[in-house]
Amino acid sequence: MQKMKIYKNKILVLLRIVFVLVIFILLFNKLYAADIPVIVIAPSKKAQSLSAVGTSVTVLDETFFKTSNEFFLGDALSNNTTSSNFFQSGGHGTSSAIQLRGLPKRYSTVYIDGVKMSDPSSVSNDFDFNNILTSQISRVEILKGNQSSVYGSGAIGGTINIITKKGEPGFQKNIDYNTGSHGTKNLSFSLSGADENDNFYIGLERFQTDGISQMTHNDEKDRYRNNSLATNYSHDFSDKLNFQSNIRIAETYLQYDKEIDTATADHSEEEDGLQSSSSIGLIYKPNEKFKSKFTIANTYIKRVYADAPNSGNTVKDNYYGERYTYMYTGNYNFNLDNSLVFGIEREDDQIGYNKNMTGMTYKDVYVTSNYFDFQSRITNNIYATFGSRFDKHSIAGNEDSHRVTLAYLFDDKSTKLKSSYGTGFRFPSLFEMYYVYAANATSLGNVKAENSESFDFGIEKSFLNLGLNVEATYFNIKYHDVLEGDWKTGTSSGAAYTTQNMPGTVKSQGLELISKWKSNDLLNFGFNYTYTSTYDGAEQDNPDRNTNYYNAQMVRVPRNIINLTTNYKIPGYKNLDLTLNTKWSDVARDYGNGNRTYADERLDDYLVNDLFIKYKLWNKYNIFFNITNVLDEKYETARDYSQMDRSFNFGIKNSF
Repeated sequence: MQKMKIYKNKILVLLRIVFVLVIFILLFNKLYAADIPVIVIAPSKKAQSLSAVGTSVTVLDETFFKTSNEFFLGDALSNNTTSSNFFQSGGHGTSSAIQLRGLPKRYSTVYIDGVKMSDPSSVSNDFDFNNILTSQISRVEILKGNQSSVYGSGAIGGTINIITKKGEPGFQKNIDYNTGSHGTKNLSFSLSGADENDNFYIGLERFQTDGISQMTHNDEKDRYRNNSLATNYSHDFSDKLNFQSNIRIAETYLQYDKEIDTATADHSEEEDGLQSSSSIGLIYKPNEKFKSKFTIANTYIKRVYADAPNSGNTVKDNYYGERYTYMYTGNYNFNLDNSLVFGIEREDDQIGYNKNMTGMTYKDVYVTSNYFDFQSRITNNIYATFGSRFDKHSIAGNEDSHRVTLAYLFDDKSTKLKSSYGTGFRFPSLFEMYYVYAANATSLGNVKAENSESFDFGIEKSFLNLGLNVEATYFNIKYHDVLEGDWKTGTSSGAAYTTQNMPGTVKSQGLELISKWKSNDLLNFGFNYTYTSTYDGAEQDNPDRNTNYYNAQMVRVPRNIINLTTNYKIPGYKNLDLTLNTKWSDVARDYGNGNRTYADERLDDYLVNDLFIKYKLWNKYNIFFNITNVLDEKYETARDYSQMDRSFNFGIKNSF
């Protein structure tokens, strides 16, 4: 009862903050701002103006990636978005994840060029960001809140849509080279072009580093290598028929630490990985009102592990996951104010694994889906969408999800109120259904999908006279029937570790603040703040599990995160830019390392500053010099795992 009272008080505080922001923005509504037609695709799988979207969307466009010198996409997202907590188990190339709105990574779906990238062979069908480099990325659209009505299973916290580069008119050649601390080198090269009928892009990249120690208990270096290919090609057969295709491949090698220092610890573990995605599609547009697209897509992820010599494991552990997806999407525009997006999908997942020399095991499942999303301009100022999706899992049964969004755009185009409500779900993964620690114990047929609902309300305001843009959003998400591993009794061998739907409800609510201020032609600021309050009901509401857990927060989710970006152009040196990224993260809860204890432990707060210097030479070469972690802060985003110390990086980019 006391916990419920505290929870309600927190909601009231957040609602008061939102109310004050609404009053502030409406009082200053006379400051006019021009409507900039930013076009997004992800919210409903069709092109639409961002000003008419009721969903919370963050867009990192091509200009952002051209000026960014982050090696990895996860780092770029961590410093430039709200409610996107990023954690990593070590240095470059180690396991990493994005937590949208305080939820674990398994509740965010990831797409690259329309291909779903979750790993069927992972424990909960999630996706690691550790192997996505930025040089081949053109655009990222991040949707927050329940998106299952459009994107299906797992899209409870949101959806991240990644788009690789395309060709531009003419013929282009680009080359980038970076070198830095810890023996880090990165080389990328691309060829691209386009004419009236054809568009192509071919990008090759090699990243390698001697690395840092993955764990904080030793100082040996853990190397990482990444060889990546991204290519796409499209051809217009006519005004009505278009062909599209893309392929992305990342071949990786990683040294890592499996355990903390012990008498037998060797720290010689290795992982070889392969990650690929591809698709081919035909777009048919018989008239101005109707467009249809048929796509066949494939995702393949393989991980091969070699334990340290003293582990006694003489056969490498192998895991692979593969997915084939068949998609039909239609878009019918009734008129300028009303349109319908609809689709049919079939997704076939398969995994194979060889764990502890037991031989290869193969499992598979399929899901069929159909969905629609209706979009309407109800009045001159009000835009609404309503959508539903119906999924049938070959083992776990049927699930449906729904979403409604509203956006009110004021007449002067400077203020927008937005809100969305949605339900979502996550089907059990193949591991959660089949892979348990006792051969005679199975959860098959006993587990069901997790279900969720979420609500958010936000305000966007532009003050053109001040060069200021402000956005504030309150969000509230909860889900239940949580799938987690637990000990199950009643088997022939006694207790066995398997997957179960846990009692209790997991909750996350918070406030997102985003602002951009162009003080003058020389000075720009970007400020992001996220407050997140979570409650892990799967642990706290289960008397058999909560004896070791004293903090009710979700693990690795700080209550407060602040990002401040300061960009300064030095007077008289118009080609010289200085950017300082400052991030402060509050204390957070984490589990102890599995080699020691799983009881609660603490991640301390930290303050990290990254300095980026860019100079354009002869209007042809972009030269970069970066200092990461300027103050050499010692911090963790995951318990016992190292983060980058003070590091230097020098690079050059050239288009010719």
